[in-house]
Amino acid sequence: MFKVMVRDNMSPIAKEFLEATGKIKVVVDNEKVTNDPGELAKIIGEFHGLAIRSGTKVTEQVLKKAKKLKIIGRAGIGVDNIDIQAASRQGIVVVNAPGGNTVTTAEHAISLMLSLARHIPQGTASIRAGKWEKKKFTGVEISGKTLGVLGLGQIGRVVADRARGLQMKVIASDPFVSMDAARSIEVELVPLDKLLSSSDFISLHVPRLKDTVNMINASSIAKMKQGVRIINCARGETVNLDDLYDALLSGHVAGAALDVFPKEPPDYSIPILQHPNIIFTPHLGASTGEAQINVADMIAKQIAAYLIDGVLINTVNFPSVSGEVMQQLRPHLDLAEKMGSIMGQLVRKIHDITVTYSGDVAELDTRPLTHAVLKGLLGTFTDKPVNYVSAPTLAREKGINIKETVSSTSDDYAGLIKLKLEEHEGGPGEIWGTIFGKKYPRIVRLGRIRMDAIPEGEIIVIRNYDRPGVIGNVGTTLGRHNINIGRFQLGRLDEQALCMVNIDTHADKKVIEDIKSLPNIISVQQIHL
Repeated sequence: MFKVMVRDNMSPIAKEFLEATGKIKVVVDNEKVTNDPGELAKIIGEFHGLAIRSGTKVTEQVLKKAKKLKIIGRAGIGVDNIDIQAASRQGIVVVNAPGGNTVTTAEHAISLMLSLARHIPQGTASIRAGKWEKKKFTGVEISGKTLGVLGLGQIGRVVADRARGLQMKVIASDPFVSMDAARSIEVELVPLDKLLSSSDFISLHVPRLKDTVNMINASSIAKMKQGVRIINCARGETVNLDDLYDALLSGHVAGAALDVFPKEPPDYSIPILQHPNIIFTPHLGASTGEAQINVADMIAKQIAAYLIDGVLINTVNFPSVSGEVMQQLRPHLDLAEKMGSIMGQLVRKIHDITVTYSGDVAELDTRPLTHAVLKGLLGTFTDKPVNYVSAPTLAREKGINIKETVSSTSDDYAGLIKLKLEEHEGGPGEIWGTIFGKKYPRIVRLGRIRMDAIPEGEIIVIRNYDRPGVIGNVGTTLGRHNINIGRFQLGRLDEQALCMVNIDTHADKKVIEDIKSLPNIISVQQIHL
């Protein structure tokens, strides 16, 4: 009999389903005291499974005491409250429930947009205050207006579909979605600046990335139409609240609706909370009974499938394969994921992909390897967990076509994985990787240049003209910034060279700019693996 703990006031459907298997005993623990990792660590040792929402923090401290734990199920998509690396080290599977609250969050964004257009919250407050202010709350029609959707992922797509039903013109901006993918849902894909300047309403559905933090700021607001209205049900960090407040004061932004904040709960003394043309909800995007039932049902089924039958569904940290196959694939899986991540970080656009397997790796089941390539690549485009199951679906949504080929020749290597971005220009669009000694991953070609690089940690990728002094200048510059070089791999072809420099600590923007300014440097990029 397996034992599973269900926490965070999860829908009762999870307990009902798990117990109905006849092989799982369920303990429901909604005590706030055990939200503390120290307290949870005291009782976790007897459980084989753990089902949680966002309230429980599963830290390394907890996991060290979880000697029997086999699976953690997050009823929702975000797994920031779980130490994934620590779980992986202990062989604990982490699963989530992507898509369970997609419609709910999209509907909330539409609700906020309608409330914003017609001053519904302000009108309610006015009547409760004993006032009748019809002229004060004159609104605008939705029909015929242009909605700009920033981020055309699952939620953004549903928002676009609902908005078209309201007779709105929908445009979208997303660098990781192709024109064909957008066209398939009858949405016009446009550059960001055009979206900002053309939209009457702007709804944010972007992940939290370096490129999206504070993307709504004084500069981007200045490009928007006079009287624009902004809705954010995505990530609080995407909107600079001070700049938004200034734009509300000036009247450039007619109104805004926020479901999320950079810090939650927010500092209630900040002035934007008092502005009459902005409305708020306390992160209610996924808060409907239907959504909570959906995610609880999904996570219960996934936990039961793994504990009873060994079947993996929506895994965050393991591919959905048997233990025996996993043992054979593990070195190649890690290599394939890192190759995808390298290309995603170097080339910040989507491309169709060709993956070629040759030599002994071609004799394995290569489907999980292709999933690993996509997991690594797409993981650089989003802050949400991308797993081996969801990666192909996400790729299709973004309009990425992937082609697998198998070759009998492997270019002097026992086995080789080749990843090529089709129709890519302006830098390395191909990467080759192999395994040395059955366990040591190596990058043996980047672009057209051969090398022998270790794909791990912080790496600076430098393209340069093949002239004397480049290596010395790079080393001196890193040394001046107190950054130690762990490994320096150089490849040359014709008049150019390419370096992959493993460094012990992260190089900040100033370091990268200093290297770029050196003689004979073509480009400098930093990647993290």
